[in-house]
Amino acid sequence: MTNARGTRPRSLQRGFLRSAEAFPERPALEVAGETYSYAGLRERAQAIAATLAREAAGGGHAPALTAVFAHRSATAFAGLLGVLMHGHGYVPLNRTLPPARTRTMLLRSRCAALVVDDASAEQLPDVLGGAGGDGPRVIVAPDHDDVRAAELAERLPGRRVVGARELEPASSWAPVAADPDAIAYLLFTSGSTGQPKGVMVAHRNVPNYVDTLVERYAIDEHDRFSQTHDLTFDNSVFDMFVAWERGACVCCPSSRTLINPGRYLREARLTVWFSVPSVAIFMRRLGALKPGSYPHLRWSLFAGEPLPLEVARAWGAAAPGSTVENLYGPTEATVDCTLYRFDASTSPAECERGIVPIGHPLPNLGVVIVDAELREVAPGEVGELLVRGPQVTLGYWDDPERTALAYVVPPGRDEVHYRTGDVVRRPAPGGAPIAYLGRRDDQVKVRGVRIELGEVEAALREAAGVDAVAALGWPRTDVGVDGIEAFVAGAGVEPAAVRGRLRAILPAHMVPRRIHALDALPLNPNGKTDRAALAAILEDE
Repeated sequence: MTNARGTRPRSLQRGFLRSAEAFPERPALEVAGETYSYAGLRERAQAIAATLAREAAGGGHAPALTAVFAHRSATAFAGLLGVLMHGHGYVPLNRTLPPARTRTMLLRSRCAALVVDDASAEQLPDVLGGAGGDGPRVIVAPDHDDVRAAELAERLPGRRVVGARELEPASSWAPVAADPDAIAYLLFTSGSTGQPKGVMVAHRNVPNYVDTLVERYAIDEHDRFSQTHDLTFDNSVFDMFVAWERGACVCCPSSRTLINPGRYLREARLTVWFSVPSVAIFMRRLGALKPGSYPHLRWSLFAGEPLPLEVARAWGAAAPGSTVENLYGPTEATVDCTLYRFDASTSPAECERGIVPIGHPLPNLGVVIVDAELREVAPGEVGELLVRGPQVTLGYWDDPERTALAYVVPPGRDEVHYRTGDVVRRPAPGGAPIAYLGRRDDQVKVRGVRIELGEVEAALREAAGVDAVAALGWPRTDVGVDGIEAFVAGAGVEPAAVRGRLRAILPAHMVPRRIHALDALPLNPNGKTDRAALAAILEDE
């Protein structure tokens, strides 16, 4: 499937605007119990864009970035569209994170303006600090009337707060041409130093991804997309911009509704589901993946963490009319760069360690699997996955040293590749898929012996009979770690019995010292297993 449009420069918001012309009365968004048509959402976004232009937000020496501090609200979606229509890149922030972390990301981005929704505004005094504090000077608060906007302004001395009555009319918005090399969005991800790192994604990075998937999945205006991912997670780019490219509806559940995702999936009449595998693992534990449960789904998509084979099987049976696909990709390669179509009859033979393969690169992308010297390994060998092509992003915000380490030109090649840090097996010739084996930094040394934690976790799934597992190197020492601790989540798990089974599967030095049984593994805001929270449990013992 070759897509000639894949590399054509265009703005991220163009698909939404074209759909708003083609389908003005069709639903573009369902959120917080309300439905917004394409025309209605466009009007909200245009008003925000025109207001930002009037306030000259981002003028002078500030970068062309505007923050959106909003969560599962109409203002969250209208805000990021409005920022794009203003000609800026959006910087999503999440009120479910600690205010101190939000403040760090906001200050590092140097945004001159911020769009905020009603519930998030309560955190602004903590996030922005006092009158002499740094950060945005212009706060656009579309959910606040005159009185509440004035009250917010009193709590934020030295800031200009623009409430609903002061918004520019949508009709005053003037289109702004987007530079294809300009930042479309800046996402802060976890950094190994403990400080979040900002990934710069340009407008030109996104079309190959969007065009490939709208055609592969035959998206049209009748589709209804799940929006399980927070806007600070790059999977949300699929939820929004693949849907809006063809006039589909984005269905955003509340955090409370997501406690029962299966019920929401049915009631929202979704046709396209996309989530991290942890959500499917949770649903399976709840008994929500009974065969035939979701006959209306067309596509069942997973990304963000390894997809266990048994979970893929169970989901395929629960949604028998859908096709299950496993997508893979780091933020630095624009959401997803490889994909794999699951087949219950043939895929088990292609899985390693009980994990579904990540498949093959998207059109116009290339991959190479290399050793520590960045030289390609032989077929069948294990190495680090590198990605090249139009989806490889600009690098890290204000961090040229880290960018130079991650965006490299391997020996004998002339194109920049992104080092994913993921360990995979290079397929043998003949079309076999790429097998995912774990993270490069998941390899630990215990008393000088190298251990792949992914291999320990595969054994844990087998021994415990559950999908939600995690292995950590612990305790940490100056030369590595002194052992392995494991966590499993599931009713009736007996740690002693599981450890006994592991002794029959793993060498003695790979058997965890202890197995901790939890009701559920902690998840981070993106829905992935929160390994830092697990480490904190061990530290508190």
